[in-house]
Amino acid sequence: MSSMSVEKSQLELIMELEPVVEKELNRHLATAEEWFPHQYVPWSRGRDYDGPMGGEGWTPEDSNVSPEARVALLVNLLTEDNLPGYHYAIARVFGGKGAWGTWVERWTAEEARHSIVIRDFLTVTRAIDPVELERQRMIHMQGGYEATHGEDLLRGVAYVSFQELATRVSHRNTGKASGDPLCEQMMQRVAKDENLHMIFYRNLLGAAFEVDPSQTMRAITDVVKAFEMPGNTIDGFLRKSVTIANAGIYDLRLHHDDVLMPVLRKWGVFEMGGLDADGERAREELGEFLEQIDSAAAKFETRRAERRARQAARAE
Repeated sequence: MSSMSVEKSQLELIMELEPVVEKELNRHLATAEEWFPHQYVPWSRGRDYDGPMGGEGWTPEDSNVSPEARVALLVNLLTEDNLPGYHYAIARVFGGKGAWGTWVERWTAEEARHSIVIRDFLTVTRAIDPVELERQRMIHMQGGYEATHGEDLLRGVAYVSFQELATRVSHRNTGKASGDPLCEQMMQRVAKDENLHMIFYRNLLGAAFEVDPSQTMRAITDVVKAFEMPGNTIDGFLRKSVTIANAGIYDLRLHHDDVLMPVLRKWGVFEMGGLDADGERAREELGEFLEQIDSAAAKFETRRAERRARQAARAE
Protein backbone atom coordinates (compact mmCIF):
# COMPACT_ATOMS: atom_id res chain seq x y z
CA MET A 1 0.00 0.00 0.00
CA SER A 2 1.28 3.45 -0.86
CA SER A 3 2.54 5.71 1.93
CA MET A 4 0.16 8.31 0.42
CA SER A 5 -2.99 6.22 0.88
CA VAL A 6 -6.13 8.26 1.49
CA GLU A 7 -8.14 7.68 4.66
CA LYS A 8 -11.75 6.73 4.22
CA SER A 9 -14.36 9.16 5.49
CA GLN A 10 -16.62 8.40 8.45
CA LEU A 11 -19.58 7.94 6.12
CA GLU A 12 -17.64 5.57 3.85
CA LEU A 13 -16.61 3.48 6.85
CA ILE A 14 -20.18 3.32 8.17
CA MET A 15 -21.52 2.21 4.79
CA GLU A 16 -18.81 -0.38 4.14
CA LEU A 17 -19.03 -1.85 7.62
CA GLU A 18 -22.83 -2.02 7.87
CA PRO A 19 -23.01 -5.60 6.46
CA VAL A 20 -20.57 -6.64 9.19
CA VAL A 21 -22.70 -4.92 11.84
CA GLU A 22 -25.76 -6.80 10.57
CA LYS A 23 -23.88 -10.10 10.59
CA GLU A 24 -22.53 -9.53 14.10
CA LEU A 25 -25.92 -8.37 15.35
CA ASN A 26 -27.55 -11.57 14.09
CA ARG A 27 -24.77 -13.66 15.65
CA HIS A 28 -25.22 -11.83 18.94
CA LEU A 29 -28.99 -12.29 18.98
CA ALA A 30 -28.55 -16.01 18.31
CA THR A 31 -25.97 -16.33 21.09
CA ALA A 32 -27.26 -14.07 23.88
CA GLU A 33 -29.21 -15.79 26.64
CA GLU A 34 -32.38 -14.31 28.06
CA TRP A 35 -32.05 -13.70 31.79
CA PHE A 36 -33.99 -11.90 34.51
CA PRO A 37 -32.40 -9.63 37.13
CA HIS A 38 -34.93 -10.50 39.83
CA GLN A 39 -33.77 -14.14 39.79
CA TYR A 40 -30.29 -13.18 40.97
CA VAL A 41 -31.40 -11.23 44.05
CA PRO A 42 -31.86 -13.01 47.44
CA TRP A 43 -35.00 -11.09 48.34
CA SER A 44 -35.54 -13.10 51.55
CA ARG A 45 -32.42 -11.46 53.02
CA GLY A 46 -33.95 -7.97 52.77
CA ARG A 47 -35.35 -5.81 55.55
CA ASP A 48 -36.58 -2.22 55.88
CA TYR A 49 -34.18 0.71 56.04
CA ASP A 50 -34.55 3.83 58.15
CA GLY A 51 -36.69 6.66 56.75
CA PRO A 52 -40.40 6.49 55.95
CA MET A 53 -40.42 2.71 56.54
CA GLY A 54 -39.00 3.10 60.04
CA GLY A 55 -36.42 0.36 59.62
CA GLU A 56 -32.74 0.20 60.48
CA GLY A 57 -30.07 2.39 58.92
CA TRP A 58 -27.05 0.79 57.22
CA THR A 59 -23.91 0.05 59.24
CA PRO A 60 -20.62 -1.51 58.05
CA GLU A 61 -21.44 -4.55 60.15
CA ASP A 62 -24.41 -5.24 57.87
CA SER A 63 -22.07 -6.07 54.99
CA ASN A 64 -20.63 -9.52 54.36
CA VAL A 65 -18.03 -8.21 51.90
CA SER A 66 -14.62 -6.69 52.54
CA PRO A 67 -14.07 -2.89 52.47
CA GLU A 68 -12.09 -3.31 49.23
CA ALA A 69 -14.92 -5.25 47.60
CA ARG A 70 -17.39 -2.58 48.74
CA VAL A 71 -15.34 0.05 46.92
CA ALA A 72 -15.23 -2.09 43.77
CA LEU A 73 -18.97 -2.76 43.89
CA LEU A 74 -19.65 0.96 44.30
CA VAL A 75 -17.44 1.87 41.32
CA ASN A 76 -18.89 -0.91 39.17
CA LEU A 77 -22.46 0.12 39.85
CA LEU A 78 -21.84 3.85 39.39
CA THR A 79 -20.20 3.02 36.07
CA GLU A 80 -23.24 1.02 34.96
CA ASP A 81 -25.53 3.81 36.20
CA ASN A 82 -24.17 6.25 33.63
CA LEU A 83 -25.74 4.32 30.75
CA PRO A 84 -27.72 7.34 29.44
CA GLY A 85 -24.43 9.11 28.77
CA TYR A 86 -22.93 6.08 27.03
CA HIS A 87 -26.05 5.60 24.92
CA TYR A 88 -25.95 9.19 23.79
CA ALA A 89 -22.24 8.97 22.96
CA ILE A 90 -22.49 5.76 20.96
CA ALA A 91 -25.70 6.78 19.18
CA ARG A 92 -24.00 9.97 17.98
CA VAL A 93 -21.29 7.85 16.37
CA PHE A 94 -23.31 4.90 15.07
CA GLY A 95 -26.51 6.73 14.18
CA GLY A 96 -30.04 5.47 14.63
CA LYS A 97 -30.72 3.78 11.31
CA GLY A 98 -30.25 0.29 9.91
CA ALA A 99 -28.21 -2.38 11.67
CA TRP A 100 -26.11 0.26 13.44
CA GLY A 101 -29.17 1.76 15.12
CA THR A 102 -30.65 -1.64 15.97
CA TRP A 103 -27.43 -2.63 17.70
CA VAL A 104 -27.31 0.58 19.73
CA GLU A 105 -30.81 -0.02 21.09
CA ARG A 106 -30.20 -3.71 21.79
CA TRP A 107 -26.89 -2.98 23.52
CA THR A 108 -28.55 -0.31 25.66
CA ALA A 109 -31.39 -2.62 26.66
CA GLU A 110 -28.96 -5.33 27.75
CA GLU A 111 -26.71 -2.91 29.63
CA ALA A 112 -29.67 -1.51 31.57
CA ARG A 113 -30.11 -4.89 33.28
CA HIS A 114 -26.69 -4.56 34.86
CA SER A 115 -27.44 -1.55 37.03
CA ILE A 116 -30.85 -3.02 37.89
CA VAL A 117 -29.53 -6.34 39.19
CA ILE A 118 -26.44 -4.95 40.93
CA ARG A 119 -28.41 -2.23 42.73
CA ASP A 120 -31.17 -4.61 43.81
CA PHE A 121 -28.61 -7.15 45.05
CA LEU A 122 -26.55 -4.62 46.99
CA THR A 123 -29.61 -2.97 48.52
CA VAL A 124 -31.27 -6.21 49.62
CA THR A 125 -28.09 -7.74 51.04
CA ARG A 126 -26.89 -4.44 52.58
CA ALA A 127 -23.52 -5.00 50.96
CA ILE A 128 -22.76 -1.27 50.68
CA ASP A 129 -24.11 1.96 52.16
CA PRO A 130 -27.20 2.91 50.09
CA VAL A 131 -27.02 6.56 51.18
CA GLU A 132 -23.43 6.92 49.97
CA LEU A 133 -24.36 5.10 46.78
CA GLU A 134 -27.27 7.44 46.00
CA ARG A 135 -25.30 10.58 46.78
CA GLN A 136 -22.41 9.47 44.57
CA ARG A 137 -24.83 8.44 41.82
CA MET A 138 -26.27 11.94 41.76
CA ILE A 139 -22.83 13.53 41.57
CA HIS A 140 -21.57 11.13 38.92
CA MET A 141 -24.57 11.31 36.60
CA GLN A 142 -24.80 15.09 36.80
CA GLY A 143 -21.23 15.19 35.56
CA GLY A 144 -22.36 13.50 32.35
CA TYR A 145 -20.12 11.52 30.04
CA GLU A 146 -17.88 12.69 27.24
CA ALA A 147 -15.98 10.11 25.21
CA THR A 148 -12.27 10.88 24.90
CA HIS A 149 -12.41 9.87 21.24
CA GLY A 150 -15.30 12.21 20.42
CA GLU A 151 -17.44 11.07 17.50
CA ASP A 152 -14.70 9.16 15.66
CA LEU A 153 -16.05 5.79 14.50
CA LEU A 154 -12.85 3.73 14.53
CA ARG A 155 -11.62 5.13 17.84
CA GLY A 156 -15.06 4.61 19.33
CA VAL A 157 -15.20 0.95 18.27
CA ALA A 158 -11.59 0.39 19.37
CA TYR A 159 -12.36 1.88 22.78
CA VAL A 160 -15.39 -0.27 23.49
CA SER A 161 -13.53 -3.39 22.28
CA PHE A 162 -11.11 -2.92 25.18
CA GLN A 163 -13.54 -1.34 27.63
CA GLU A 164 -16.14 -4.11 27.47
CA LEU A 165 -13.44 -6.68 28.21
CA ALA A 166 -12.02 -4.52 31.01
CA THR A 167 -15.49 -4.28 32.54
CA ARG A 168 -15.94 -8.04 32.27
CA VAL A 169 -12.64 -8.64 34.09
CA SER A 170 -13.51 -6.07 36.75
CA HIS A 171 -17.00 -7.52 37.34
CA ARG A 172 -15.76 -11.10 37.59
CA ASN A 173 -12.92 -10.26 39.96
CA THR A 174 -15.19 -8.07 42.07
CA GLY A 175 -17.56 -10.99 42.50
CA LYS A 176 -14.69 -13.26 43.53
CA ALA A 177 -13.33 -10.68 45.97
CA SER A 178 -16.73 -10.21 47.60
CA GLY A 179 -16.50 -13.55 49.37
CA ASP A 180 -20.26 -13.94 48.83
CA PRO A 181 -21.15 -16.87 46.50
CA LEU A 182 -24.42 -15.22 45.48
CA CYS A 183 -22.69 -11.93 44.69
CA GLU A 184 -20.11 -13.80 42.63
CA GLN A 185 -22.87 -15.61 40.72
CA MET A 186 -24.64 -12.31 40.02
CA MET A 187 -21.47 -10.56 38.82
CA GLN A 188 -20.59 -13.53 36.61
CA ARG A 189 -23.98 -13.22 34.93
CA VAL A 190 -23.36 -9.53 34.22
CA ALA A 191 -19.83 -10.30 32.98
CA LYS A 192 -21.20 -12.76 30.41
CA ASP A 193 -23.10 -9.91 28.76
CA GLU A 194 -19.97 -7.75 28.71
CA ASN A 195 -18.05 -10.54 27.02
CA LEU A 196 -20.61 -10.85 24.23
CA HIS A 197 -20.54 -7.09 23.73
CA MET A 198 -16.75 -7.21 23.51
CA ILE A 199 -16.92 -9.91 20.84
CA PHE A 200 -19.30 -7.77 18.75
CA TYR A 201 -17.02 -4.73 18.83
CA ARG A 202 -13.82 -6.74 18.48
CA ASN A 203 -15.12 -8.49 15.36
CA LEU A 204 -16.37 -5.20 13.93
CA LEU A 205 -12.98 -3.55 14.32
CA GLY A 206 -11.34 -6.66 12.89
CA ALA A 207 -13.37 -6.04 9.75
CA ALA A 208 -12.28 -2.39 9.76
CA PHE A 209 -8.69 -3.60 9.33
CA GLU A 210 -9.75 -5.08 6.00
CA VAL A 211 -11.34 -1.81 4.93
CA ASP A 212 -8.50 0.52 5.98
CA PRO A 213 -5.68 -1.17 7.94
CA SER A 214 -3.50 1.89 8.51
CA GLN A 215 -6.31 4.16 9.69
CA THR A 216 -7.53 1.41 11.99
CA MET A 217 -4.05 0.84 13.41
CA ARG A 218 -3.70 4.54 14.18
CA ALA A 219 -7.10 4.53 15.90
CA ILE A 220 -6.15 1.55 18.09
CA THR A 221 -2.84 3.08 19.11
CA ASP A 222 -4.44 6.39 20.03
CA VAL A 223 -7.10 4.61 22.11
CA VAL A 224 -4.66 2.34 23.96
CA LYS A 225 -2.38 5.25 24.82
CA ALA A 226 -5.24 7.40 26.16
CA PHE A 227 -7.39 4.63 27.64
CA GLU A 228 -9.45 5.44 30.72
CA MET A 229 -12.28 3.45 32.26
CA PRO A 230 -15.71 5.02 31.69
CA GLY A 231 -16.10 5.55 35.45
CA ASN A 232 -13.01 7.75 35.68
CA THR A 233 -15.17 10.78 36.51
CA ILE A 234 -16.59 9.13 39.64
CA ASP A 235 -15.94 11.29 42.70
CA GLY A 236 -12.65 10.13 44.26
CA PHE A 237 -12.00 7.71 41.39
CA LEU A 238 -8.20 7.78 41.72
CA ARG A 239 -8.33 6.83 45.38
CA LYS A 240 -10.91 4.15 44.70
CA SER A 241 -8.95 2.73 41.75
CA VAL A 242 -5.83 2.43 43.93
CA THR A 243 -7.85 0.46 46.50
CA ILE A 244 -9.18 -1.78 43.74
CA ALA A 245 -5.70 -2.29 42.28
CA ASN A 246 -4.14 -3.07 45.65
CA ALA A 247 -6.82 -5.73 46.16
CA GLY A 248 -5.91 -7.31 42.81
CA ILE A 249 -9.40 -6.74 41.40
CA TYR A 250 -8.24 -4.60 38.49
CA ASP A 251 -4.68 -3.38 38.06
CA LEU A 252 -2.12 -2.63 35.36
CA ARG A 253 -1.08 -6.27 35.06
CA LEU A 254 -4.65 -7.35 34.39
CA HIS A 255 -5.11 -4.44 32.01
CA HIS A 256 -2.04 -5.46 30.01
CA ASP A 257 -2.31 -9.27 30.16
CA ASP A 258 -6.07 -9.89 30.26
CA VAL A 259 -7.48 -6.92 28.32
CA LEU A 260 -5.10 -5.30 25.86
CA MET A 261 -3.02 -8.27 24.71
CA PRO A 262 -5.84 -10.79 24.04
CA VAL A 263 -7.68 -8.33 21.81
CA LEU A 264 -4.54 -7.16 20.02
CA ARG A 265 -3.49 -10.77 19.40
CA LYS A 266 -6.94 -11.59 18.02
CA TRP A 267 -6.55 -8.76 15.52
CA GLY A 268 -3.01 -9.89 14.69
CA VAL A 269 -1.74 -6.31 14.86
CA PHE A 270 1.94 -7.23 15.08
CA GLU A 271 1.83 -9.64 12.12
CA MET A 272 -0.34 -7.51 9.88
CA GLY A 273 0.89 -6.42 6.47
CA GLY A 274 -0.32 -3.73 4.08
CA LEU A 275 0.29 -0.75 6.35
CA ASP A 276 1.36 2.64 5.03
CA ALA A 277 4.03 4.76 6.72
CA ASP A 278 1.65 6.17 9.35
CA GLY A 279 0.25 2.72 10.05
CA GLU A 280 3.76 1.40 10.67
CA ARG A 281 4.52 4.35 12.96
CA ALA A 282 1.32 3.71 14.85
CA ARG A 283 2.24 0.05 15.33
CA GLU A 284 5.71 1.02 16.60
CA GLU A 285 4.16 3.48 19.06
CA LEU A 286 1.76 0.77 20.22
CA GLY A 287 4.56 -1.71 20.85
CA GLU A 288 6.60 0.84 22.79
CA PHE A 289 3.61 1.83 24.91
CA LEU A 290 2.77 -1.79 25.71
CA GLU A 291 6.35 -2.25 26.94
CA GLN A 292 5.90 0.77 29.21
CA ILE A 293 2.68 -0.65 30.66
CA ASP A 294 4.32 -4.04 31.21
CA SER A 295 7.23 -2.39 33.02
CA ALA A 296 4.95 -0.24 35.16
CA ALA A 297 2.83 -3.29 36.00
CA ALA A 298 5.90 -5.21 37.16
CA LYS A 299 6.96 -2.32 39.42
CA PHE A 300 3.48 -2.07 40.91
CA GLU A 301 3.36 -5.82 41.57
CA THR A 302 6.71 -5.63 43.37
CA ARG A 303 5.60 -2.73 45.57
CA ARG A 304 2.29 -4.43 46.34
CA ALA A 305 4.04 -7.67 47.35
CA GLU A 306 6.37 -5.70 49.62
CA ARG A 307 3.41 -3.91 51.26
CA ARG A 308 1.60 -7.18 51.84
CA ALA A 309 4.73 -8.73 53.35
CA ARG A 310 5.09 -5.81 55.77
CA GLN A 311 1.42 -6.03 56.72
CA ALA A 312 1.71 -9.77 57.32
CA ALA A 313 4.80 -9.24 59.49
CA ARG A 314 3.00 -6.64 61.60
CA ALA A 315 0.04 -8.97 62.06
CA GLU A 316 2.20 -11.75 63.52
